[in-house]
Amino acid sequence: MKKIFLRLGSCLGLSLLASCAAPEHEESRLDLTPVPYAMIEGWTAESPGSLLPVLRGECQRIMRLPPETRLGGADGTIPNGSLAGQWSGACTALQSVGSSGDEARRYFETWFAPYLVSNDGLLTGYYEPQLYASAEKGGEFQTPLYAQPSDLVHTKDTAGNWVTGRWDNGKFAPYFTRSEIDDGALEGRGLEIAWLRSPEDLFFLQIQGAGRLVMTDGSVRRVGYAAKNGAPYVPIGRILVNQNEMAAQDVSLATLRAWLVAHPDRARQIMEQNQNYVFFRRIDTVPLDRGAPGSMGIPLTPGRSIAIDRSILPIGVPVWLDTHLPQANGGEGHWMHLTFAQDVGSDIRGVGRADLFTGWGEEAEQVAGKLRSHGRMIVFLPHPPA
Repeated sequence: MKKIFLRLGSCLGLSLLASCAAPEHEESRLDLTPVPYAMIEGWTAESPGSLLPVLRGECQRIMRLPPETRLGGADGTIPNGSLAGQWSGACTALQSVGSSGDEARRYFETWFAPYLVSNDGLLTGYYEPQLYASAEKGGEFQTPLYAQPSDLVHTKDTAGNWVTGRWDNGKFAPYFTRSEIDDGALEGRGLEIAWLRSPEDLFFLQIQGAGRLVMTDGSVRRVGYAAKNGAPYVPIGRILVNQNEMAAQDVSLATLRAWLVAHPDRARQIMEQNQNYVFFRRIDTVPLDRGAPGSMGIPLTPGRSIAIDRSILPIGVPVWLDTHLPQANGGEGHWMHLTFAQDVGSDIRGVGRADLFTGWGEEAEQVAGKLRSHGRMIVFLPHPPA
């Protein structure tokens, strides 16, 4: 990690449902209303003791930062917690908290103030896909998974804006697009981490930003986001809706993949309308029984980690979600739990938006692919140090 807030689960880190359907109207103003814990439905049934390790991991990262480091949040709307130093009281007190449920509950109620987000919340999901791969090109494994090229540059232009590109004969130029890379712009440079079975596998791995590769020898490797080429992200679901290939309400992970597989003559042309391209790196430091690291560098926890818009909320804050989640039997269930804002995503924009990390495996994929629920969001902001 060069910087603590580089996302390892792609800067695209987003739900296919959120990115592919017609965009929701985004409220830009964050309105927070203090609420007592007694008014939070489901809080007494929560198990806060199990959440202390997650919060301790956050505190270890935050307390290493200079106190003036900005964690995010809309200017003038976050009473406390937008600066690293404002967490010192809560993080210091956490060191002496035991694991019992009552003690953990008292800790949260003492050191965090709940604020209701007045805007209607929209929750989508993302997950860690598992794909078959080979260390060598051959047979069905013909699609390269590339590491970050050495000539990819992320720098500031003369106006102070961050730009991504490459130096070409002394001039700064945009980096190769998806079309150019598909045509072989990076061949022969030894950048292949592995070879995948299809361009569709690569495309959806790039959208999720991290995944697990089941190699031909039976071993499992984890890969995560390293960089992107700088081209704007274009959701292909929106393209297919605009072309009357599917209805907006039908867009999901499964329907998009099914459409691409059913239209091999058009699949590449559709995917290349999204010229954004993500490069990967191997992640061998996190056990496979934990999620990939999010933007805080902390392994994501299924059902507890969310991606948020850092221009609206500070990274790290606990967020109570009261919504509905898809069930394995095809229905929906009322879902009320405390989560943690540990990730960001370029398509997670606006007040009330959150993207829930659902984990890995088939069930996680199904939940993430179907998840698009409205509900209530309550942000827990740390009290300032005494």
